Amino acid sequence: MKTGTYQSIAAALLLALATGLAQAATTIRMQVDGLVCAFCGSAIEKKLRSHAATDDVLVSLEHKVVALSLKDGQDIADDTLRSQITDAGYQVKKIERVSQSLDSLRAELKGKAHGGR
Repeated sequence: MKTGTYQSIAAALLLALATGLAQAATTIRMQVDGLVCAFCGSAIEKKLRSHAATDDVLVSLEHKVVALSLKDGQDIADDTLRSQITDAGYQVKKIERVSQSLDSLRAELKGKAHGGR
């Protein structure tokens, strides 16, 4: 009986940990083709900022990355993001949710732009 109780507790803890990690993914990172000028970046940034769930937006033309951070407890569906970017004339290659902050992503991309990693 004790083994079953321990297993149940362990399973509950793992579920809680997995849920916490999923909630920690507050940055959505997208690979987007077709970004060639600052106007492109500004148009996408303006569209993404229009969502109530959006906290901040990053557009890197050089790395073809569009990312946004979400407000706590908020989300934007992948289909919505893909549709808006596609409708604006760009191709979304990949959408991923990461626990990396937008500031950390900015620093990483800046390092790559200056010969880092």
